[in-house]
Amino acid sequence: MTFQNALRAGGVAVLMGMAPLSLSAAPVLAADDPVVATVDGTKIMRSEVTEAYSRLPAEYQQVPLEQIYPALLNSLIDTKLAAIRARKEKVHESPEFKEELAAFTERLLGSTLIQRAVDAKVTDDAIAARYAEVVKDMGGQVEVHARHILLKTEDEAKAVIKDLAGGADFADTAKKKSTGPSGPNGGDLGYFGKGQMVPEFEQAAFALDKGAMTQAPVKTQFGWHVIKVEDKRSQPAPSLEEMEPQIRQSLTREIGAEVTKELRKTAKIERFNLDGTPAK
Repeated sequence: MTFQNALRAGGVAVLMGMAPLSLSAAPVLAADDPVVATVDGTKIMRSEVTEAYSRLPAEYQQVPLEQIYPALLNSLIDTKLAAIRARKEKVHESPEFKEELAAFTERLLGSTLIQRAVDAKVTDDAIAARYAEVVKDMGGQVEVHARHILLKTEDEAKAVIKDLAGGADFADTAKKKSTGPSGPNGGDLGYFGKGQMVPEFEQAAFALDKGAMTQAPVKTQFGWHVIKVEDKRSQPAPSLEEMEPQIRQSLTREIGAEVTKELRKTAKIERFNLDGTPAK
């Protein structure tokens, strides 16, 4: 479903359903915040459009604001229309609305408190420090590019090793004799790192030098393997830019947990069962 269709399908509920539980937008100067629509005299400012855009799911924010602006503005107009009608019908004075508003206010207060802690602690320096901690053991990891020929018996594997030692081409032999799924591709397994193959296969492959082949069959749960290493390379650690979103998310979760833990320390909490009896 496209963004425009999603807005049409959801109408007012689309934007209301995406409303954030925290508000951290910077103040906007009036000169930089023109009116982009009016609904029965009620103004819709550009800042409302940009705020709604910032609250969209990540996949929608991949689309430039200018491209989805008409659909986003239509949704805001629908929201204003519904709100105007709701006030005329005194929906905001109903017990149901007040109860829902109170519950939303509780969620907003809690999430805003946590967001303030996150904004204060998830700094560029904090992200850089966590990055240095995470990648110190990641750089220089070795990857192997290997081919293999899988046989059912040890004798078959020994015969293949003898053929290869006599000058047979490894990839051609794999296509003809390997029982593994990579056989039709010349036994090519591509690059893999440690922990991606069964232990016996991994140990044999990483022990070989580039261009070398096992001189004895390697037994695993799948059968008997003849392995050739085509290449070895050192995999560099991912950059700070690549890891920043993941690190930011991790720090945010940690800080949220810290705030909650601290609040529990000084609070008197009593729990009850669904029937209202004291919980054990």
